[in-house]
Amino acid sequence: MRFNVPTLRAAHPAARALISTPFAYSSSAVRTKNITTSAAPSVSFVSLGCPKALVDSERIITRLRAEGYALSREHKGADLVIVNTCGFLDSAQAESLEAIGEALALNGKVIVTGCMGAEPEKITAKYPNVLAITGPQQYESVLDAVHRAAPPQHDPFLDLVPPEGIKLTPRHYAYLKISEGCNNRCTFCIIPKLRGDLVSRHASDVLREAERLVTAGVKELLVISQDTSAYGVDIKYAASLWKDRLVRATFLDLARELGTLGAWVRLHYVYPYPHVDDVIPLMADGVVLPYLDIPFQHASPEVLKRMKRPAAQAKTLARIARWREICPDLTLRSTFIVGFPGETEKDFQMLLDWLDEAALDRVGCFRYEPVAGATSNDLATPVPKEVTEQRWHRFMAHQQAISKKRLKRKVGTRQQIIIDEVGPTVAKGRSKGDAPEIDGAVYVKSKRPLRVGEFATVKIERADEYDLHGTAVGF
Repeated sequence: MRFNVPTLRAAHPAARALISTPFAYSSSAVRTKNITTSAAPSVSFVSLGCPKALVDSERIITRLRAEGYALSREHKGADLVIVNTCGFLDSAQAESLEAIGEALALNGKVIVTGCMGAEPEKITAKYPNVLAITGPQQYESVLDAVHRAAPPQHDPFLDLVPPEGIKLTPRHYAYLKISEGCNNRCTFCIIPKLRGDLVSRHASDVLREAERLVTAGVKELLVISQDTSAYGVDIKYAASLWKDRLVRATFLDLARELGTLGAWVRLHYVYPYPHVDDVIPLMADGVVLPYLDIPFQHASPEVLKRMKRPAAQAKTLARIARWREICPDLTLRSTFIVGFPGETEKDFQMLLDWLDEAALDRVGCFRYEPVAGATSNDLATPVPKEVTEQRWHRFMAHQQAISKKRLKRKVGTRQQIIIDEVGPTVAKGRSKGDAPEIDGAVYVKSKRPLRVGEFATVKIERADEYDLHGTAVGF
């Protein structure tokens, strides 16, 4: 999708809750607009994948702009094209290959980076004439390839980059990546193969970046990684100097410090480790948003065992109940997989029953898709595609009723809403319980025009399966 103010394409309404796991990908293509009319070399950029890949794209674009490169809206006429690929699912790889082919057809000079770059033979088998292929997080290699194809012509008086870098999200929210890679070995996931083991950033580095973003006008920080609650384990939770104090690289300490910056702080991709319990009081006190994005994936112990996921779902239900006692406004979102190899009808019914007890607010569901290199492919008898499809529809209908019931509880309340889009009569925003792109929206009527990035107090008047509707009563 092309943009003026950088955005990502929203999920289809029928699947709006589908895109939020450590391995999820968005089928959005992000292309940059023309920023300068100088004779500097120009680059057209396509970014595919999850928010973590989007952050990688932002870092690359920031470096390019700092070196004086122009960003082109079109492939045709640009000096070269960079395609940041997604490689987790076969369908994502197919989309990445399609984007590479389109760029080659329209331009001819293409550099490929991202997760699919970890398996370059899949790219060169179809497109042997790409200029270079680099893996995820290999920013220097991307820049080296750009320099070879189109040497920079930097003018420090013209090519200025803001301190927060170039962002591909709207100005009022930004993704904040706190680590790379993952130490988990879920059988359906090849992310560790693509991105390696966990590598955490020091807390001071994360906090400096967050402060720059807030200073530049960002009002919501979306904390992301492959496994957010494992943050710091690889560096033994080392402390680093932030302003006048040492801050340890722990999930709790980082969340507490981010909460002092004056922006909404939303936690994504949180595995349900025991220390997650310690963050719930911060949510109750308003330090961070009362929102947890936890990929539970299933409820059947047998399926979870084959997935190599935590299997104590009964204990998880008890923890959810305790969390809600401490923080009644807590919003829980999660994702699940149906049709996993060996999943029986009994396993699936157990999942539906668990959903009834957990009463999660936002839930997405993936149909199991075999991924080359994933050990899950050979664990058990595959579930027929038609059965997987049937279960997906049953799951979505089942959860839709739960979500609608949860949203109805907000009718008559007053909610703080951040505005994402404005229209002639109605604005579109989000509550503290809604992450951009993946959750629902709040449609707001107002006596005066609202502005993008503005907060408004909204009285909720009605709810449907995914969204809320109300009227602004305060600003």
